[in-house]
Amino acid sequence: MAVPKRKSSKARRDKRRSSTWKLDAPQLTRCQKCGEFKLAHHVCKFCGTYNGKAILEPAE
Repeated sequence: MAVPKRKSSKARRDKRRSSTWKLDAPQLTRCQKCGEFKLAHHVCKFCGTYNGKAILEPAE
């Protein structure tokens, strides 16, 4: 069974437990056509456009 050779310091332990590995919130951008917030590189849910072109029917 693996056992640590030395005690890990509090600083090393806290660095490992810190929020450095947590994910960030997704970046939101404004739609070019309707101005609603949407995920970058995704079709707008409100007007159905992507890169200024109509891709889907608008959601009601």
